[in-house]
Amino acid sequence: MKSNSIWLLALIASLLLVLHAGCTRDHGEVAIGSKKFTEGILLGEVLTGLVADAGIPVQHRRALGGTRLLYNALVSGEIDAYVEYSGTLLHEVLADADLDVGFESGTGSGTGSGPGPGPGFEPRSEPGSGLSPRRQTATTRERLAARLAEDGIRLGGAIGFDNNYALGMPKPRANQLGLTRISDLLAHPGLRLRFGNEFMDRADGWPGLRDFYGLPQRDVRGVEHELAYRALASNGADLTELYTTDPEIAYYDLRTLDDDRGFFRRYEALLLYRADLEQRLPATVTALKQSIDLIDAPRMIAMNAAVQIDGRSEADVAAELLRTELGIDRVVKSDGLLVRLLRYTWEHAVLVGISLTAAVLVAVPLGIVAAHRRGLGQVVLGAVGVAQTIPALALLVFMIPFFGIGAGPALAALFLYSLLPIVRNTHAGITGISATLRESAEALGLPPGARLRRIELPLAMPMVLAGIKTAAVINVGAATLGALIGAGGYGQPILAGIRLDDTALILEGAVPAALFALAASWLFERAERAVVPRGIRPSV
Repeated sequence: MKSNSIWLLALIASLLLVLHAGCTRDHGEVAIGSKKFTEGILLGEVLTGLVADAGIPVQHRRALGGTRLLYNALVSGEIDAYVEYSGTLLHEVLADADLDVGFESGTGSGTGSGPGPGPGFEPRSEPGSGLSPRRQTATTRERLAARLAEDGIRLGGAIGFDNNYALGMPKPRANQLGLTRISDLLAHPGLRLRFGNEFMDRADGWPGLRDFYGLPQRDVRGVEHELAYRALASNGADLTELYTTDPEIAYYDLRTLDDDRGFFRRYEALLLYRADLEQRLPATVTALKQSIDLIDAPRMIAMNAAVQIDGRSEADVAAELLRTELGIDRVVKSDGLLVRLLRYTWEHAVLVGISLTAAVLVAVPLGIVAAHRRGLGQVVLGAVGVAQTIPALALLVFMIPFFGIGAGPALAALFLYSLLPIVRNTHAGITGISATLRESAEALGLPPGARLRRIELPLAMPMVLAGIKTAAVINVGAATLGALIGAGGYGQPILAGIRLDDTALILEGAVPAALFALAASWLFERAERAVVPRGIRPSV
């Protein structure tokens, strides 16, 4: 048994080394990050094109997730640069730093006629500050840069546009109710509000807005930001939050309600990069700073529209900008459907294969222990049961501090999700063996190890394989969520399709994932026929 334990530990250690290798990257290569919405991906493609034009190896880790994930990845060195917004830095990421002196105050949301800044957009001076709005903004930016430097991050400068929050609704509905200002919402408590999930939780989002204006609405739900627009168009909602560079504002003919009391802040697009780039790859910093003042608000709206309305790729639109504005001729390679499917399949197979193999190596021994040690068995079954109850997205986030972004957290989460069905089925298979057989084995003088190998495991094998098959099918579906943190797989086209309202893209990931799950189930059924003796196979 001792040699078996050493073999088991060696296999687990090998898998962990593979996992670690998958989570690391070549530090001679620059990694550009982007958030999981169209504008973030476009800006990531622009930065990637600038670095590539300088002849520096670069990868774009696109659509990685939300603000905290990107910022933490920048601090930890998993990415080297990305574009963040001033309001998000001040009110979410660095909210405890007391930096907001005037950089963000009194911005308003526009005139109510469409996207973009309107009257009241310039920040107001604090009473008694003695500073003009422009000087106060500069002062706050200096303080912001100093605070970012504490995390090893440089504030490279402003990209050239603001993307602010606002509230909007279809113009016919707004006209019907006579709504032009956010204050007008006080008289309509029955309105259905559908906000992006991030906006629902941020202090500078719905909670702060509700308290600031005293809004009475109670039918308020969180959805994906892109889905909220479709809810407005289908009369499934009355009002949502807008990003002022969203092309959907014009496309759906929405009215932007005037922020008449000045709650919403300014969200200036800012270049952030790691300070160590200045020593490690100084030419990268020079290349990245070409993005400063490169894109104004109308251009950003047009770029977003080219992707979300016209159906062009982010890489193609970003390349067009670099070509027209900077004379950079970047060749955009577009993979065909077959190549994409092969890549997604390989990534998905790696996620499922490694996590499932590691789970089998751990869960089968745990199931055996649980079957032979009743007290310890209850603890084991309870622990793996608790792991199964953690929501998949939460489990992914929990794993990020240990494994970083990418495949690591996904592999760890899938491993934990695979434990319960395998442990429980192994336990049930062994404990289900009749007492008569056990007593006969003991009467023949077989030692415990021999009884396990020759009698218990062969008889329990149908149940064990059924548990592994269940875990495999669960993993195939859960692995699609790995795309939220850059793990790849079939989740990539699914998430892109949801973001772009493209059913074909959604099916590009969903259909192969379903076929993959069916194939995994079939393979384990064939394995059962090969491994389990004919006399103890379950009848079909």
